[in-house]
Amino acid sequence: MTILANATLVLPDETLRGSLRLDGGRIAAIDQGSSVPPGAEDCEGDLVMPGLIELHTDNLERHLQPRPKVDWPHQAAILAHDAELAGVGITTVFDALRVGSVVSNNKTGYSEYARAVASEILDLRRQGALRVSHFLHLRAEVCSETLVEEMAKFGPEDRIGIVSLMDHTPGQRQFRDISKLRDYVMGKRGMSDAEFAAHVAGQQALRARFGDLHEKAAVSEGRRYGAVLASHDDTTAEQVAVSKALGVSFAEFPTTVEAARACRAEGVQVMMGAPNVIRGGSHSGNVSAEELARLDLLDILSSDYVPSSLLAAALHLGDLWGDMARGISTVTRAPAEATGLHDRGRLEIGARADLVRVRRIGRSGGLRGTWVQGRRVG
Repeated sequence: MTILANATLVLPDETLRGSLRLDGGRIAAIDQGSSVPPGAEDCEGDLVMPGLIELHTDNLERHLQPRPKVDWPHQAAILAHDAELAGVGITTVFDALRVGSVVSNNKTGYSEYARAVASEILDLRRQGALRVSHFLHLRAEVCSETLVEEMAKFGPEDRIGIVSLMDHTPGQRQFRDISKLRDYVMGKRGMSDAEFAAHVAGQQALRARFGDLHEKAAVSEGRRYGAVLASHDDTTAEQVAVSKALGVSFAEFPTTVEAARACRAEGVQVMMGAPNVIRGGSHSGNVSAEELARLDLLDILSSDYVPSSLLAAALHLGDLWGDMARGISTVTRAPAEATGLHDRGRLEIGARADLVRVRRIGRSGGLRGTWVQGRRVG
């Protein structure tokens, strides 16, 4: 049994000074007051909140390939990724793995890897080697050659919680501005001007040939897995309407206010990147996450490519809205509800004892402890 006392508890709709008793991997009691019983951990007024829930992170890929053309041993990469997440307060993660490769052009960097890595994550989970709770998020790249074959290799037993419909065709969505794509791809892949032009033409041809087929297959496979469907980089109201018709329940990183407003009208939750919040804008030149927050058009945050940004951005939103419980809900309750994880994301009696203790340091916060099912892991 563990007692966290004299804490500022971040409850679903308010914060208050109190204590939590953890027993059997669950929250057994919530009491109000600042007293510290014998044997309890004195939190000295620090925030104690549900563990953070990450729906879309590319962080594992960074560990798998820490530099271009450097492939790190997978088991070591997964364990390092897992430890990093525990160290920044993330207690549930949907590891984002791309499915859909381009085998005819090795300059794209889109080779197949998802099935092998997924099996290694699941094997480490079965061994009890991972600190936090791992699910899978398959990023279905419709602008590819092998999506159907790759998705057929997965099934309902693979803990796939999310399938997102990704379309990175040059000239639309995230990369409407081709110059932004040029900077990104040429910097990452070392392409020449001629190679970049060929890449753009090739990707556009793939979308024309396979896009509709792959979109339909991804939706069908997502349903077979029992996964939640997400859209990616919706830009227009028309694209949002298509996403809604396909059964999408949340939109990842809509690129315009127009798309975010359409999501709200359609009942589709809006997820934005925490790095966008911290940086004050999108690195791709798209809409600012803070602008959407001020317009009441932001529901969920994702750390995307910087795990530590998740906590910092949620605290920032709490300050912006003048409601810390609301800010923290974007990384706890809201992502839990979006993916049907009803046993976590709230400080409630009976919920999983997935918790973090945070001390405010200026506008940010310093992590003081992470617990998963009542066991301290960071």
